[in-house]
Amino acid sequence: MLHTVIFIGRSGCGKGTQSGLLNDRIARLDPDKRQILYIETGNYVRDFIRQKQYSSNIARNIYEKDHREPDFLGIFTWSKVMVEDLDENMHLVIDGAPRAIVEAQVLTSAMEFYKRENPTVVYLNVSRRWSEDRLLARWRSDDKTLTKINKRLDWFDKDVVPAIEYFKTNSLYRFLEINGEQPIEKVHSDIIAAYDYSSR
Repeated sequence: MLHTVIFIGRSGCGKGTQSGLLNDRIARLDPDKRQILYIETGNYVRDFIRQKQYSSNIARNIYEKDHREPDFLGIFTWSKVMVEDLDENMHLVIDGAPRAIVEAQVLTSAMEFYKRENPTVVYLNVSRRWSEDRLLARWRSDDKTLTKINKRLDWFDKDVVPAIEYFKTNSLYRFLEINGEQPIEKVHSDIIAAYDYSSR
């Protein structure tokens, strides 16, 4: 079975950690040792805005103001990777996309285009306060003040939550809601328990 998993949740909820743990498990248990295409959208966006070109300069200005990048740029980021790197025998794990309902709908068209069967959305549900505390603790350049963090959490509530509801009610996807406010090992075990059960 080829795995297709989309991790979504507030900033700081542990998407990167949990997608990495799932990647390791998929690689370990796959008897055919097929490759995993891992798309971490945040890293791609950060790499893009470091470039010295017209579009990158505009995107950097948006990023520095703590606004959400436009839908077309998010879609371009992960779709370019899929078009260039995805093979028919690869597992696919996406971390941090989509960030709006329009992007979710385009991602669905990609799932249908590539005939990905049983794509699973893992929603790591954490409270706003929990996210604030984790983002302040990690002290990344875009997490240094509560004002900056709150801007990002505001657009999560405004834009990402509707995308989560879209996935929850779309019969194409298996939707797993996981309590992210637990130790890393417990979150991982909850993901595996729900994922393995729903895969049967």
